[in-house]
Amino acid sequence: MSSIMTSSYRRQSDHFEPQDIDPQEQRRLRGLLEQIDYTAFVSNREVIGTTLAKVDAGTFQRLAVMVAAARARWVAEALRLSESGSPVTPDQTARLNAFRLAYEELAEVYEGMRRMVERNYLTLK
Repeated sequence: MSSIMTSSYRRQSDHFEPQDIDPQEQRRLRGLLEQIDYTAFVSNREVIGTTLAKVDAGTFQRLAVMVAAARARWVAEALRLSESGSPVTPDQTARLNAFRLAYEELAEVYEGMRRMVERNYLTLK
């Protein structure tokens, strides 16, 4: 089973890909898969377009600033901890982890929205 690396996690690919199938069956299967992909595309475009109808360039800018601020808070916290020269306590580690998780979640949202635009699920105003 292959895996696909995205920006921060691995997603398993479980698509069955027969190797020894006759050409006519391959064409039929490709046509069926294209219909499935098109259905997913239309569904994504419809649902995402309706749910996120008010997204514009300013929305992306505000989200990008939020991601940058979260990254800065995470790194600033690590630097603050390093200045003491003491071992990091479990509470400090938990706090640092919370900053990292916030940054990673926001970065994933930004990348997800970017992919929505790239795949034409979302049109900017």
